[in-house]
Amino acid sequence: MRFFTQKEVMGYRLRDTGYRIWSWFRHQLTSWNTGGEGIHSPYLFHLVRMIISDDNRYYCWDDIEERREAMLHAPKLVRVKDYGSRGKGREEQRLVSDIARTSLQSAKNAQVLFRIVTWLGHEKGEPLHMVELGTSLGITTAYLAKVDSRNTVETYEGSQALIELAERNWKKLGIENVQVVEGNIDDTLYIYNRKKPIDFGYIDANHTYEATLRYFEALAQRKHEKTIIVLDDIHYNEEMERAWKEIGERSDVTSTMDFYGFGLVFFDTHYLKRHYRLRI
Repeated sequence: MRFFTQKEVMGYRLRDTGYRIWSWFRHQLTSWNTGGEGIHSPYLFHLVRMIISDDNRYYCWDDIEERREAMLHAPKLVRVKDYGSRGKGREEQRLVSDIARTSLQSAKNAQVLFRIVTWLGHEKGEPLHMVELGTSLGITTAYLAKVDSRNTVETYEGSQALIELAERNWKKLGIENVQVVEGNIDDTLYIYNRKKPIDFGYIDANHTYEATLRYFEALAQRKHEKTIIVLDDIHYNEEMERAWKEIGERSDVTSTMDFYGFGLVFFDTHYLKRHYRLRI
């Protein structure tokens, strides 16, 4: 296995940052925010108008955001094993505050995911099973788990140090419906609970073309018609954009929604084949 040098890693990070800036401006020029107007499916129109665009707050969000703030100001150094796009299993010491600043999903986006899961649970009428690839500090996991304590979140993370921090956050939040799978996702995803159907999938792990398609395929094998899969950072770099485009072209994918920071993938055959580029 080849390790990237520190200079190579910094070069990739600078290139990806430049790409994200350019893609953000492109998204602003080509996306639209009409509160659902122009979306053909009544179900997807309702999802955007009544769920994603909803501005009501839930009481549990404040507690989760307190944990985020604690992580953003934590001076502790931890030794993190990185299986991500350039890490290849490299271990490095990082400040918890730096991890929180660079790796966590934004509060706004995490709260949108909370609303979507709430809607899914209401539609299904029974507990949901969710899979998250990339636990990090467990903040997004907390948003998913807090929707309903009867739901289960199966979350995958390669770094033991991050799992320990995430579990402390969940304990402080009283969360007990999370199942952690530790180890390289490239290995663990295919040996743990792989046959249990999933209602909601969230991919925020290795930001490369090959890994993204591989992880999506693994989750898609466990989908049903009402499953929603979310891909984070779909405009993180050229590889992620290429993977996002190919996923949208799959025959089993009926519609997608691109919110720049993340994308939603739908499989419901009642939806017309459409790809929406939206702002929230």
